[in-house]
Amino acid sequence: MLLNLSDISDEPLQSQIARQIRAKILCGYLPANEPLPSIRTLAREHRISVVTAQRGYEILEREELIYSRRGKGFFVSHLKEKKKKEMAVQLLSETLKPIINRAMEEGLSQEDILEAMTKILNNEVKHGKTICN
Repeated sequence: MLLNLSDISDEPLQSQIARQIRAKILCGYLPANEPLPSIRTLAREHRISVVTAQRGYEILEREELIYSRRGKGFFVSHLKEKKKKEMAVQLLSETLKPIINRAMEEGLSQEDILEAMTKILNNEVKHGKTICN
C-alpha cells in the first residue's frame, strides 16, 4: 500500500498512517472487505516500527473504518456512502473550525473566508485534483 509517510512532519507517523488510509477508505479507493497489508508488511514497506503500524491500525479500528479477523488480518469495514460522507464532513469541520476562527480573529468576514475557500477549490479543480488524489 502506497503511503506518503514523513518522519520530519509534526504529525506522528501513526496519525499519518490512519489519515491516509482513512482518506482512501472514505473516497472509495479502498472498497469494503478489501484486505490491508499486515502490520509487519506495512512496517517493512515503509521502514517504520511494527508498533507504529499497529497504532495506526488501532486508530482506524476505533473509528470502525477497519476490522480484524484473528489469523486473517485487517480489512476495510463496510460503510454506507452516507456514513462515509458524514465522516468526511465531520473531519473537514474539525479541521476547518480553528482555521476559520483564526481568520475571523484576524478580521476576515464570512464573505472573505468563503471567497478564499472558493478560490482554493477552483484552483484545485483547475489543476486536475479529483477524488482520491
